[in-house]
Amino acid sequence: MTSRTRRPVAAHGQLSRPSAWSQLLKVLGIAMAVVLVSGVGVAAYVGYDLTHTFVAKAVTLDGESSVPPDIGAIKGGVNMLLVGSDACEPEFAAEFGDRCSDPENAGERNDTNLLLHISDSPRRVTVITFPRDLMIQIPSCIDSDGNDTSPASKQAINTTLETGGPKNGLACVARTISKLSGLDIQFAAKITWGGVMKVTDAIGGVDVCVANGITDPDTGLNLEAGTHTLQGYWALQFLRTRHGVGDGSDLGRGSNQQVYMSSLARKMVSAKVLGNPGTLLKLANTVMSNVTPSTTLTSPTLLVQIALAMKDVPLDQINFVNYPVFTDPDDPNKVVPDYDSADQLWAALAANEPIQVTGQRNDAVISATPAPTDPATDPNAGQGATTDPSATPTPGATSGPVELSKNISGQSAAQQTCSNGNGFSG
Repeated sequence: MTSRTRRPVAAHGQLSRPSAWSQLLKVLGIAMAVVLVSGVGVAAYVGYDLTHTFVAKAVTLDGESSVPPDIGAIKGGVNMLLVGSDACEPEFAAEFGDRCSDPENAGERNDTNLLLHISDSPRRVTVITFPRDLMIQIPSCIDSDGNDTSPASKQAINTTLETGGPKNGLACVARTISKLSGLDIQFAAKITWGGVMKVTDAIGGVDVCVANGITDPDTGLNLEAGTHTLQGYWALQFLRTRHGVGDGSDLGRGSNQQVYMSSLARKMVSAKVLGNPGTLLKLANTVMSNVTPSTTLTSPTLLVQIALAMKDVPLDQINFVNYPVFTDPDDPNKVVPDYDSADQLWAALAANEPIQVTGQRNDAVISATPAPTDPATDPNAGQGATTDPSATPTPGATSGPVELSKNISGQSAAQQTCSNGNGFSG
């Protein structure tokens, strides 16, 4: 593994620490929090200590009154929206140049939109990335003043956080993605750039594999080929880069983020995080301080249930996929939905069928997982356990996974992948 020296970023304040382990264990145990920013996706199991501040900033979503107190009663699986905000926080604004200094860039956008689906038993996890340049119908939302906004027949999805404003932006994103997907969204969370930096620091960084090296003057990212442990500012810039990988598009950026997310998922379930009480406690405090939750996510019981539902899901049943799109005929820099391919994905999730991702953006991601051994040439093939024809089938099992359209790119958490960089300049 290689690791490069990085310039320091703004110092972070000391995180408040609850009264030892008794308070942590008494309140929640292990729970899941997902954080993202500017196309960032970060999934983590953490312990929450619900404070007044965390509850006070919660946002109400559509249909919250019908969400049962037990996730087992939520038919069709649990859906959680994870939004990454590009808000310019004073503590970090100097790090982001024109984005935070140019008045024309004012406003807060949802540059990352992830929908996390946890299926009914047997549990499977699917994380769908919606590109920020996706042009879709935007429903009427409620703004921060309590007024109804005008619906739009075709508008970029990343405008919805600003449409709802500081008070109702998260709810507007959830309403928009619910309309597009046809899924009820019971839970949601939002995190900023600064929050992502602090969370990656809390877990000690994430290992990412880079092929060919990356040079991106827009983010300042300059990585040699190899494996890098990225934290804080540089983890964020890796997640933000688009011109450093693939064809420089937002779609390539989304696939590059999945290299990070799959590595993060593997680290979260390892002894380095779940098996380390000190790391869990630090992560719990960091997430709680930096995430804006939906009101439903402030329920200790539901948080524990969500964590337990995900805890034992095999890595090969945790899939990261990109929402399928076509180039917008009105603007080559935008994209529009591929509804037919998306319907195939929604149908597989509704039926709780295992999925197999067959599409991959090879311009942005290179597989690093060894190819499976050919049974015809493997001398040990067939020498292991055999199938008992009288055995009872596993509930929910099918004859095989649903092969998704090749226009749905992505990977499972079990797959080792590398970012296909544009070359290291030194």
